[in-house]
Amino acid sequence: MIAPSRPAGAKTIAPPDPHPRQPHFVLPALACDAHCHIFGPAAAFPYDPKAAYYPPDAPFEALKRLHALLGIERAVIVHASCHGADMRATLDAIARSNGRYRGTAIIDEAVTAADFERMHVAGIRGVRFNFVKHLGGRPDPAFFHRTVDSLKALGWHLILHLDATDIVEFQDLLRKIPVPIVIDHMARIKAADGLAQKPFRVLLEFMKNENAWVKVCGAERVSSLGPPFTDALPFAQALIAAAPERILWGTDWPHPNVGQHMPNDGDLVDLIPLMAPDLATQRRILVDNPARLYGF
Repeated sequence: MIAPSRPAGAKTIAPPDPHPRQPHFVLPALACDAHCHIFGPAAAFPYDPKAAYYPPDAPFEALKRLHALLGIERAVIVHASCHGADMRATLDAIARSNGRYRGTAIIDEAVTAADFERMHVAGIRGVRFNFVKHLGGRPDPAFFHRTVDSLKALGWHLILHLDATDIVEFQDLLRKIPVPIVIDHMARIKAADGLAQKPFRVLLEFMKNENAWVKVCGAERVSSLGPPFTDALPFAQALIAAAPERILWGTDWPHPNVGQHMPNDGDLVDLIPLMAPDLATQRRILVDNPARLYGF
């Protein structure tokens, strides 16, 4: 077998914790990991030559084992930027999941109406745009708006991976978008800047919009103190209080580009009852909300 080529200029990133522990918190039946990724295997699904990072393989089989350990029955595969617009790795995982996985897409300007229809049949329900600088920055505005028009016709939603300052800069644009918008990782706000920081105030205000959703995952990205990442909890709690019917949660496995502290997925699951102590709210976030948005 020929070894897969490494994208030129791509940085190597760390693998996930190889010893995830079983969490103390018992997830409800049909709980959904609404934000996780598949990487490769590169020998079968090569990485994009323009990828900003080069990950260790994190294939379907490894994700399935993790979900079994954590007690997760459903998942949304967020197509990873290291695969570019080549959707094969994500579509393969969805096809092998026996109806338990859905997915989101990354697209380029070559996408056609027939491509959208094929992806819909295969289980894709949204398109993700990266605004974060280390992943390439802003999308082309005209392409972005054309995509929104396509999503509206399909009944899909938009997923935005933002830096905290982006939600301030683009708040007027986001309010005008006519499809559901899912904000990844609590907009990557910085816990050290406090609940009164402008990006978080803008995010809370945005959550009054009926099209606005947010993922209360990425505690390890929000935290300024490191493990056990509890300084991220007040932000998740405030978002849940603001719009519990439009909150999602996910592991973010295998945690690409997390920086200094690679989390243990069992620890992240055990943050859930601290974010949302109420059993009905837990079920809403973990089961009902993703079922409604992704059509489980």
